[in-house]
Amino acid sequence: MKRRLAREIVVQSLYHMEMNEEATAASAVDMLVDEVKEENEIEADAADVHRIDEYVREMVQGVLERKSAIDDMLQHYLTGWQVDRLSRVDRQILRLACYELVFRDDVPPKAIINEAIELAKHFGTDESGKFVNGVLGRLLQALDELKPKA
Repeated sequence: MKRRLAREIVVQSLYHMEMNEEATAASAVDMLVDEVKEENEIEADAADVHRIDEYVREMVQGVLERKSAIDDMLQHYLTGWQVDRLSRVDRQILRLACYELVFRDDVPPKAIINEAIELAKHFGTDESGKFVNGVLGRLLQALDELKPKA
């Protein structure tokens, strides 16, 4: 499975839901996964697309179920910023990375942070990668404290 593509779809789904309040997680994911299937940019077979689809749904649901806790954690590590004042793209990337770091154990933390930086560079502004790296670097230092609370 191509986790980078899955993470891109997760970020886009979360962004879509924030931009369109009536959008559900299922409808946002359906729309974006259908685009991937139609465009087949990754030249994936049906099994790969199915695995990506399941992974994306699991990740989106996980972020949504823990959004309040994630935002509270992020707020603590945002220096001079408020979560609701971040760009929508940076906010979704940070939420996804925080979810993966704190609530999951299937990917090494440094890989999660590297992926988040790449997503920020791809979807965000010129400064987004550095910003995301700084926030997640501070969060990583306290990861051992945060995990038991999760």
